[in-house]
Amino acid sequence: MSVSTHGLRVHRGPQVLRAAVELFSSMRFAIALLTVICIASIIGTVLKQHEPINNYINQFGPFWAELFRAARLDAVYSAWWFLLILLFLVISTSLCIARNTPRILVDLKTFKEDIRAQSLKAFGQRAENRLGETPEAAANRIGQLLVSGGWKVKLQQREATGGNRSTAAGWMVAARAGGAHKLGYIAAHSAIVLVCIGGLLDGDLMVRAQTWFNGKSVFTGGGMIADVPPQYRLSASNPTFRGNILVPEGGQGSVAILNQADGVLLQELPFSIELKKFIVDYYSTGMPKLFASEVVLHDRETGEAVPARIEVNHPASYKGVEIYQSSFDDGGSKVKLKAVPMAAAAKPFEVEGVIGGPSTEITNGKDKLTLEYAALRVINVENFADAGALTSGADVRKVDLRHDIESRLGAANKVNKPKVLRNIGPSIGYKLRDASGQAREYQNYMVPVDTGDGQPVFLLGMREKPEDPFRYLRVPADDQGSMDGFVRMRTALGDADTRARAIERYIAKASDPQRPEMAGQLRVSATRALALFAGSERAKADATTVGGWQAIAEFMEVNVPEAERERAGGVLVRILNDVLFEVLNLSREGAGLAALPNDEKSQAYLTQAVLAISDAHFYPAPVAMMMTDFTQVQASVFQVARAPGKNVVYLGCLLLIVGIFAMLYVRERRLWVWLTPDGTSPADAHTAATMAFSVNRKTIDSDREFEHLKHKLLAMDKEPTATP
Repeated sequence: MSVSTHGLRVHRGPQVLRAAVELFSSMRFAIALLTVICIASIIGTVLKQHEPINNYINQFGPFWAELFRAARLDAVYSAWWFLLILLFLVISTSLCIARNTPRILVDLKTFKEDIRAQSLKAFGQRAENRLGETPEAAANRIGQLLVSGGWKVKLQQREATGGNRSTAAGWMVAARAGGAHKLGYIAAHSAIVLVCIGGLLDGDLMVRAQTWFNGKSVFTGGGMIADVPPQYRLSASNPTFRGNILVPEGGQGSVAILNQADGVLLQELPFSIELKKFIVDYYSTGMPKLFASEVVLHDRETGEAVPARIEVNHPASYKGVEIYQSSFDDGGSKVKLKAVPMAAAAKPFEVEGVIGGPSTEITNGKDKLTLEYAALRVINVENFADAGALTSGADVRKVDLRHDIESRLGAANKVNKPKVLRNIGPSIGYKLRDASGQAREYQNYMVPVDTGDGQPVFLLGMREKPEDPFRYLRVPADDQGSMDGFVRMRTALGDADTRARAIERYIAKASDPQRPEMAGQLRVSATRALALFAGSERAKADATTVGGWQAIAEFMEVNVPEAERERAGGVLVRILNDVLFEVLNLSREGAGLAALPNDEKSQAYLTQAVLAISDAHFYPAPVAMMMTDFTQVQASVFQVARAPGKNVVYLGCLLLIVGIFAMLYVRERRLWVWLTPDGTSPADAHTAATMAFSVNRKTIDSDREFEHLKHKLLAMDKEPTATP
């Protein structure tokens, strides 16, 4: 019993190995791997790759974001499980090739001429005839005809044998054609192996291997590239990499950034890229039409300078590294900003900074903020086809220039309106970060914009999160084309003496000298309304809102009966509008300017100014940074890649095309003709011929070919007419 058990143990190992090889080399296993790869590729296409974790949290929530990160779905093509599947697919396909190639090669060399004559009668396509020649002559004639038709032929002469399996003497003509069909199987499977190997070579497997075995680690800090230690840098001899490098005009760069899931690696290049000139051209829609870079490549070993032009889809190549024009960015433009007070305690000031450069600490009143210079956009093209719809009756805190009112209607209500595209000038993007680290993003336009109602306004944009659209506060431009008029009026509104003078002016114009009690009533109403609108200390007990029209509305809701609210509100709005007009003129007089006439143009400015002052109470920053001047410096973003697997993938694609073509369009055919003497005497030279035809895929063409061969080889019937 023990001997038998030992014998089982001896044979169990080879059986397990044989079963494993059988599994890995099976078609079902390869198809399963391909299915998983296809699903993973779909996920990698739909889900944005290599995004910050906060972006996934904002879009999908914390649970799914953590799940994506744990399963590496945010970096599918570099995930360990994806690379492992590719490796298994290479092994599986290689085993298929190793198992089947010897058998295919042997089959290509054999003609199967030893087939029994009786077996030919079992073929579906067979024919028999009596030929007027000897078997040897018939065999030679048929063989020559087949060779001339592209067949490979082998003749076999058989002697008569006795016994149970006796055969008559005769000649067997065995022929084959279309052997490329089976070679297509080898080519297609080899192509899969080559494509996978090329993908593994050009992926970040080699980069990861250096972090595993070569002492390199991912850098997670910040600072200047030149200060990053060597353990975070890959040498210029790295066989494969793909990264990005930003080069400003007039500057040079020789280190690419390789993004990793948990940080970056720095890739040294064997040359430096000097950007001489960046060229960009735009469509009328504001989208880039062409961007190109005039560069000089400086060899770091020889000092050779090679000029080149890099455009989209027209890369440059040097020392095995391909340089692609990926995009463009700001290269450190210099900007001058002026702070416009948006809170009562705020004071104006000016600062200078560099886009993407060091931030500036701001102390304005009680607020301590950090100003980060984010972006400079010189061209901003917007569609003003529905600008009137955007401004009429809209809440200025929720205006989005890209919003189209037709998008809210059904398809039947949509009208194809011609676009009215207009460049509204430069804009500055910046962030204000508070002491807790919370930052808001702002985008302010440099010049006033006419949105369609005839009153130019400065657009001050703000958003809480990067995925949110900008909401704009519209501040009217005065007769000098600046925001000074708005600032003066808002400052005057915050001064109690100015408010009192404005009320007295209004009463002098609006009251009836014959009714002195009316002046007192107007004074009380105007004082209360103006204090509420201005958000003065005295009015804070009457409304929970800081000021503006919202404070007026809350006061009316609490203190005026609902039945009288509409009439009282209309009266209060008229009073407040007239008093604010006096405040406006007092602010102008204080600056040495002439008072505005009470005409339509002045009223349009006043209306927009009052709306802006009302909504400025909700502006989340004490100041709005307006750009007064800038010096643009552009930069090119290049993608640099050394991809040795690219040629391997190209070869694999070529083999795949050849292999699929061979398997689909090349038919493997085999033909046998058995020739035996059929005469009553040796002098009677006649031969009995039996022909059998075999094809791997039966089609109309194969039937037509069989009929043709019958006519040509056995002189049977007429050759069929070929269909066009």
